[in-house]
Parts: sequence; C-alpha cells; structure tokens
Amino acid sequence: MSQYEGVATGVPVAVAEPPPATRLAVATWVIAFARFMVVLDGTIMIVALPSIQTALKISPADLNWVINAYSLTFGGLMLVAGRVGDMFGRKRVFSVGLILFGVASLAGGLAPTGGTLIAFRAIQGVGAAIATPGALSLLVSTFPEGEPRTKALGLYGGMTGLASVLGLVLGGVLTTYASWRWVLLVNVPVIIGILLGVNALSEGEPAERTKVDIPGAITATGGAGSLVFAVDRVGDHGWSDSIVMACLAAAAVLLTAFVVIQRTSRSPMIPREVVGDRGRTGANIVMLLMSTGSFATYFFLTLYMQQVLHYSALRTGLMYLPLAVGFGIAAGGVGPQLLARTPEKFALSLALVPAAAGTGWFCFLKVDSSIYGMVMPASLITGLGLGATVVVATGIGVRGIDSSEAGIGSALLTAGSQIGGALGLAGLATVAATATQHAVAGSGLSAALVHGYTAGFKVAAGLYLLGAVVSLAMITPFAGGRSDRDGEARQTAPAPV
Repeated sequence: MSQYEGVATGVPVAVAEPPPATRLAVATWVIAFARFMVVLDGTIMIVALPSIQTALKISPADLNWVINAYSLTFGGLMLVAGRVGDMFGRKRVFSVGLILFGVASLAGGLAPTGGTLIAFRAIQGVGAAIATPGALSLLVSTFPEGEPRTKALGLYGGMTGLASVLGLVLGGVLTTYASWRWVLLVNVPVIIGILLGVNALSEGEPAERTKVDIPGAITATGGAGSLVFAVDRVGDHGWSDSIVMACLAAAAVLLTAFVVIQRTSRSPMIPREVVGDRGRTGANIVMLLMSTGSFATYFFLTLYMQQVLHYSALRTGLMYLPLAVGFGIAAGGVGPQLLARTPEKFALSLALVPAAAGTGWFCFLKVDSSIYGMVMPASLITGLGLGATVVVATGIGVRGIDSSEAGIGSALLTAGSQIGGALGLAGLATVAATATQHAVAGSGLSAALVHGYTAGFKVAAGLYLLGAVVSLAMITPFAGGRSDRDGEARQTAPAPV
C-alpha cells in the first residue's frame, strides 16, 4: 500500500498499489468474459424463442417470461448482491454467482417443460446478480477517474452492448446448427474457464456499510415483478382483469415502500451519496429508458424476420450484424470521444439521436420492405446510437463515486438496464398485440403483425427521445469539476492500461 494526502483534509489515505501487468490483464479478461456471459443470456434466447415455444409447447402469453424471468431476478437482486459481496468478500461471492449461473444454465438446457425452463432462467438471473457487482466494483476501483476510467468504461460498455447484440447472432447459429438447448449449454465451458482465472482478482477496498438491506431487496424485486407481470397480462386479459389490477396495486405498494425504506434506513440498498448527484440520477433514468426501448426493438425485429419474412433462426441472427458493428464502433470510439470532448449532458443527448432515428426508420416497415435497403441500414444507425449511449451513460453514472461504493453505483445502472428491458418487453409487446388485434379485421395476418411491430417501434423511438430530454434537463456538471474527472486533483497511483 502507498499513501497520499487527501485533497480536502491533508490526512494520509491508503491507496492500493496497482497489480502486476500480467495479473491485471488476466483479471481484465475474467471480468470482461463474465460480463459478456451474463449480458449475452439476456438476448441469446430471443432468436430461439419460436423453436422453444414449439419444442416445449409454451403458450404465447407465457413466452416472454423465458426472457423476463432472467431480467427480473438479475436486475432486482443486483443491489443487495453488492452488499453481500461487501460482507463475505467480492471474489468469493463472484465465484458463487458464477457457479450458480453455470449450474442453472446446464439445468435449463436440459429442461423438459416450459415451466422448468422459466424457473431455471430465473435462477440464472440470481447467479448473474450475485456475480456482477464484485466485477463492477473491481473494474471501477482499479481505474482513477478521467481518461483511464473512460477507456475502461468504454471496454466495459462495449462488452455490455456487444453481448446483447451478438447474443442474437449466436442464438441463431446455435439454434440452426445444434439446438435451442445449446444457447444455454454453451455457458457451461465458458463459466469453467472464467472460474480458473478468478485467483487473478483482488478483493479491493471494503465498503463501510456491510448490512444487507433485506426489506429493500424484497420490496424492489417484488414491486418490479408485479409490475411486469401485470403489464404482460394486459395483452390477453385487458386492464380490467382482476389479477392485473391486483398486481398493479401490489407493485404500487411495494415500490412506494421501497422508496420509504431507502429514505429511512441506516443502511439503504442504494446509498444516499450514490443518488445524491443529479447527473448520476439522470444517467440511471436514461439507461432505464434506453433499455426499455432496445430490448423491445430486438424482440420486434426478430418476430418480423421470422414470422413475416419467414427467415430461419440463423439468417435472423446474421441480420443483426450491422447493429453489432454499429454498436462496436460507437462503444469503442465514438462514445469515449463524446464523453471526453463534449459537455456530458450534450454528449448523452447526442448519443440518443441516432438510436431514435434508426428506430424511427423501423416505424415505416412494410410486409415487403427491403432487408438490405431498410432493415440493415436502420440497424446500423440504431447500433451507433445505442453503443454511444451505453458508454456515456455509464461514465456519468459512476462519476465521483468513492471506490468503496463503486460496485453499488455500477450495479444501479445495470439493475435499471435489466428491469427496463423486462418492462420494455412486457409493455411494448402489449402495445404491439393491441395494435395487431385492431388491424386484423381490415388486413391480412402479416400486415396486421407488421402494424403491431411498428406501433412498438414508435414507442421505443419516443423513449430514446425522452431520454435525450432527460439528459438535457438533469445532467449537470460534476460538483468536483472536470479536473477531478481527469485525475488532476488526486494524487492517485496511475493505473496501467
């Protein structure tokens, strides 16, 4: 350990020496692959859904829960899992989460029924929630604010976004040449490889608060689950359905209780200093809105290509390559440059413009639209916007957070993303189903389906534009100043890149 004098107090503060380059490289790849796998499983199932529905005889009303079960447990338990890591050691909890994730992947891949598959998908999400916070904390605490952290967040954000897009491609390949079961079984050897490299990770600095906010975890997860279940059920049963109304009421009560608990608890799940910065709060809202729109966009595009154009799972997956390319370009270059050279609120709002434009282009889809003249270029533009948005929002979302709170701050972004994705699938699927039902009487089935999908795309594009407005209204300059972000106000040990 080395020491430096705190900027405000002059009191010597311990700073961990940077780990050896080789160990840091191994740790970086362990974190990268772990992040890649847990995000990949949020989308790899989408292309396989028609095959899963046929093989396991899952009803259309329950099919979304193959995706939502994972997203809800992942997002809902993320924050409390960060506190568990603080109590029992980030590396140990990280390993436990990976093992649970791998075992659930194996069991889900062998599932004999739809209900069993959905149950193991929920357990997969629990494993992902347990593993993710420690990895996030290690990444953020390793790199000081400024250019080193911006580059690291660019890589992290890039892996996050690319995994969500490449999951669609890999899902198509595996479903076509092997079986839908391999979209889950493929996780097992990768998880074993990650576990072999866990010893390269270090625990990092412990957080001062180590008490797990159990009431907060229960109310947050239960409230989000009730809300998504209610919205998903509306498509088949309407808003007047007694179960829908009961779930909406439960969601309102539980989420209100969560807010009250966070304000009154001595050890809240979300520390007050993490959400005290207006800009960080704005970044979290933008990530929620973006994920709500993007998950639904992937879902509708998949259904359009498979149910209207009758593409195979493989061809459908390959059609997502332009989106993946756009995402990679933006996450690796455009996003970090925007964050470094442009005022944050303008950087984030500008990043959302191509996402809205590309998704807006999808609103003009027809039954006979050109895949090469419309779908692929619109996908490229959308990918550019989403990739830049992930990097910029993540950078703003963790700015100024103390290293002991880095995992919670980053986990908050991820939790919002996962829950937003689940809400997007449930809510926008309801919008599309309603629009399709109203169009059936006056048109053919394919035309009615496309009418429903474009209704969903309109809402998704509107969410991106709303995110740009939120960015302009809420993102304010960091109280510590840009020099602090650039590392000039701190005498921290330089992090090797």
